[in-house]
Amino acid sequence: MSAVEPGTLAEQMGLRPGDAVLTVNGYPLRDVIDFRFYAAEEEIELRVRRDGHEIVLSGARGYDQPVGVEFAHPTFDVDIRRCNNKCEFCFVTQSPRGMRRTVYIKDDDYRYSFLFGHFVTLTNLTDEDWERIEEQHLSPLYVSVHATELELRRKLLVKKDAPDVLEQIRWLGERGIEVHTQLVLIPGFNDGPHLERSLRDLTALFPTVQSVSVVPIGLTRYHPGKLRTYRADEAAPVLDQIEPWRQRLRRELGLTFVYPSDEWYLLAGWDVPPADEYDGFGQIENGVGMVREFLDEWKEVKRKASNVKHQMSNLQGKRATLVCGELAGPVLRGVVNELNELTGSQVRVAPIVNNWYGVVTVSGLLTARDVIEQLKCDAGTLPAEMALLPRVMFDNSGRVTLDDMTPEQIQAALGTPVGVAQHPKEMLAALSGQLLPQDVLAPKPDWWGEQNHPILFPVEV
Repeated sequence: MSAVEPGTLAEQMGLRPGDAVLTVNGYPLRDVIDFRFYAAEEEIELRVRRDGHEIVLSGARGYDQPVGVEFAHPTFDVDIRRCNNKCEFCFVTQSPRGMRRTVYIKDDDYRYSFLFGHFVTLTNLTDEDWERIEEQHLSPLYVSVHATELELRRKLLVKKDAPDVLEQIRWLGERGIEVHTQLVLIPGFNDGPHLERSLRDLTALFPTVQSVSVVPIGLTRYHPGKLRTYRADEAAPVLDQIEPWRQRLRRELGLTFVYPSDEWYLLAGWDVPPADEYDGFGQIENGVGMVREFLDEWKEVKRKASNVKHQMSNLQGKRATLVCGELAGPVLRGVVNELNELTGSQVRVAPIVNNWYGVVTVSGLLTARDVIEQLKCDAGTLPAEMALLPRVMFDNSGRVTLDDMTPEQIQAALGTPVGVAQHPKEMLAALSGQLLPQDVLAPKPDWWGEQNHPILFPVEV
């Protein structure tokens, strides 16, 4: 245990940072899920190891009162569950040497699916895992389906004994456990009629299945096979195929249910849908709705421009470079043009070509090396005042890029101040000098063992 929140039940019970919680109400703990589950009682008794000795602490919880402890890692007994599939399109296996260590870990752990929304395939679960999912009602789970046809899915996963995912989802639904799903499409492989079949099968499992995201395959230049990514002229037909499903399901279910990722719209040159068609942005971490959220926040910033006049006035004549991936360039140029017109700033957008990975065009997979090399090569793109980097190019801790560099190292290499932002309000604050990099780079836990930043897990009733 790494920290105790002041004023909480944990502090009242006498817990201290560094204590190792061994049992809750007599139950041994494997991970933070066990802690949540077994501590959701009015009376709590903890067996704790402190300074080599075991002690017992007890207390009484009020209704909906969090215990207030922070753990350095969500799993106590074993390492993260690794993937046992051999998907040809697995992004982890397409990474070159020289990346941060966590990039090479193939996560397929149902516990991380429940805790953090990681997508898993459900191909490596034991009978004990299924019993635990039922007992502790681990809902919702996030499942990579890719195709509902059993033999096609086995071919995609390169796993001959992969179970029938539809039967697994039905089993979960019978126990009241909801599922969010994703389909990663490969040209000529699981799209077209196979996509139609998958959408039909998953729609039939509503309300167990709460959403279906449709994502294009991502490949790097290190991909050893013969697969390819979607061309721009192929994106619109995919959207045309999906759109009737979206319209019909909004009428019948009251929600869109099927959500193409932003990349399809950017690739096709289409406008992204309005916010209400994302139904709360439940799959935003999967690249679904990020552009819409950004554009709507920018619209709100413009609407309230008079309320942030002090920030706007600071931007008169401000010269800065806004870094992004190639795909986001047109969207950000539109926003920056409006920003410059509104404030008199001289902000420029610098879409970075991803030479490190090749093929890849999204901002989240930019490396520091590409950013540094390309900004330094174009002196006109690199102002003396600031280079503003996208938050998504850093890890969960907010401190390290894919190629293991920090904002401070990037700043030293460029010889110019570096800021980091994700949303328009952060961008505006950073440009006006009112937001320090550490304000945006707040620690987010990297549960793959590299940073070990803590996170607070409130116990829920």
